[in-house]
Amino acid sequence: MIKYYTRACNFIYGNLAKSLIKKGKALPLCGNNYIAFENIELFQRKGNKIKNRIISFKDFKKLNNTERKVINKHLKKIISKRKNFLSNVNFSQPSIMGILNLTPDSFSDGGKYNKKNKSFKRIKEMIKFGANIIDVGGESTRPGSKTINSKLEWKRVEHVVKNFKRKYKNICLSIDTRKKDIMIKSIDYGADIINDVSGFKFDDKSLSKLKKFKISKVLHHMQGTPDTMQKNPKYKNVLLDIYDFFENNIKNNFSDTKIVIDPGIGFGKSLKHNLTLISKISLFHTLGFPILIGTSRKRFINEISGKHDSIERIGGTLASVLYLLSQGVQIFRVHNVKEVKQGILVFKKILFN
Repeated sequence: MIKYYTRACNFIYGNLAKSLIKKGKALPLCGNNYIAFENIELFQRKGNKIKNRIISFKDFKKLNNTERKVINKHLKKIISKRKNFLSNVNFSQPSIMGILNLTPDSFSDGGKYNKKNKSFKRIKEMIKFGANIIDVGGESTRPGSKTINSKLEWKRVEHVVKNFKRKYKNICLSIDTRKKDIMIKSIDYGADIINDVSGFKFDDKSLSKLKKFKISKVLHHMQGTPDTMQKNPKYKNVLLDIYDFFENNIKNNFSDTKIVIDPGIGFGKSLKHNLTLISKISLFHTLGFPILIGTSRKRFINEISGKHDSIERIGGTLASVLYLLSQGVQIFRVHNVKEVKQGILVFKKILFN
């Protein structure tokens, strides 16, 4: 049996995009009239054999009936405007998720913001600099990290979670955790979205426990566990395998549509895997949900830049963010909020001119 995958590609921007959409010569990406496309990449997968080709809209008539039906079904999701289901977040505009690691051992900022006064000072800074989502985590999931117990994890995040909404009622609060009891406690204090890097696999009862809350969720992909994920990760085809992971999980395990998808850059992926996912990221628009990407300070930047690496990797982070923005990604999880916000504002002004 052949399975088909459709990726919007060769994007057009700004007033030209708007004009072509109006004339019926191009389609909008995720309902945005300032990003248009008139070509798709069609993948065909049968067992281990994969074929792909670029098809322009004018060549649709050359396709067989099966291909046309599948593509038309996919296009409906690709062009549909994403529903805004998060507090103070508009998926028609790029959003910044500021990272607040309340851990002693996160890979780039462990221990920096653990004290109560420093954590809220950091939150205030990130909001001022342009973050409209704050992602709070109390357990490191860097490569090689070990699992900690729920009691210790809650102790690390408790003060911030309990007081966040009192101070920032309209800012979206995200909780980065794999444990259902941390999720539920955080929801009690007003958390807006749960960001579980295990894809809700670490605790097999977490999704069933969350059903009654109707909380928004980030469906994240990770191969293995933080302790093992970078030990020779393998895929048949990283792009299509992860697409299938999302599609199957959404179909079988999620009863609502308040989902953001995150392919998990650096979570069980080699440099080649990461680059394939980033360069072909627009495939995931076919699922019909907002996309979140976290490339901030990741190891792949060092693997590319070599002797030109830097401590905060702002250059590599911003380069990846701006490329992903040009592909219609909606949320960027970053450490350096101020610099990324500035880059997005300038890039958008040029791109959509």
